[in-house]
Amino acid sequence: MRREPKIRSTAVSFRIFDKIRDHDGLTLTELVEELDRPTSTVHDHLQTLTDLGYLVREGDEYVVSMKFLDLGGYARSRSRLCRIAESEIRDLALDAGDHANLMVEEHGLGVFLLKRKGDEALPLDTYEGKRVPLHTTALGKSMLAYMDDERVDGIIERHGLPEATEHTITDEDELRTELEAIREQGYATDDEERLEGIRCVAAPIRTADDEVVGAVSVSGIKSRMRGDHFHERVPQKVLSTVNVIEVNMRHQ
Repeated sequence: MRREPKIRSTAVSFRIFDKIRDHDGLTLTELVEELDRPTSTVHDHLQTLTDLGYLVREGDEYVVSMKFLDLGGYARSRSRLCRIAESEIRDLALDAGDHANLMVEEHGLGVFLLKRKGDEALPLDTYEGKRVPLHTTALGKSMLAYMDDERVDGIIERHGLPEATEHTITDEDELRTELEAIREQGYATDDEERLEGIRCVAAPIRTADDEVVGAVSVSGIKSRMRGDHFHERVPQKVLSTVNVIEVNMRHQ
């Protein structure tokens, strides 16, 4: 269960960031309606965040500033996994021709840490830093499958199993059955569970002590991700990439 924030003014500021991001920019009036807060309160927050450089005003709208790119770049630069996996994710995208992704878990959500596009990849809504519920993606399910039961229980209790599409697994028993199947075959699949028309194959990255530290995937449109390509060739490419990353983690 999500805990109530101790400092409510800080929570309001971050809710403003989230709302502005979700709507790709909002006016003062729109934010007041979204947050159900007094106009003076929202205005003071906006002015402070703009003065500090975290928001930019474009006409009547406020948008998130590039300062977050600085913070995100710094956070990613600290990731040893990112440094080790970067060239492998790039090569996987080129080899598969589609999107290749590296995801990590943070606060019970999946975070896209790296994203590379192959020659046949079509635009998707994902970007580096995007957070999604773990159960909606092959990446997230592959990590959940190798976490202990107590940790999985905590993630479900905190975030629930919200529906992203009609294909999303929203039943806890069904999810646990799926996680068991993932452990048996060593990789996970996502059949339009987060985005309509998109399929994905993913496998977890584990340390020598079997700790899950991330996951690798290939995702693409359903018309191309089918048959032997979806069930054999792509899983082999993903598993091979994961194996190289795991070996490099132990020796670099």
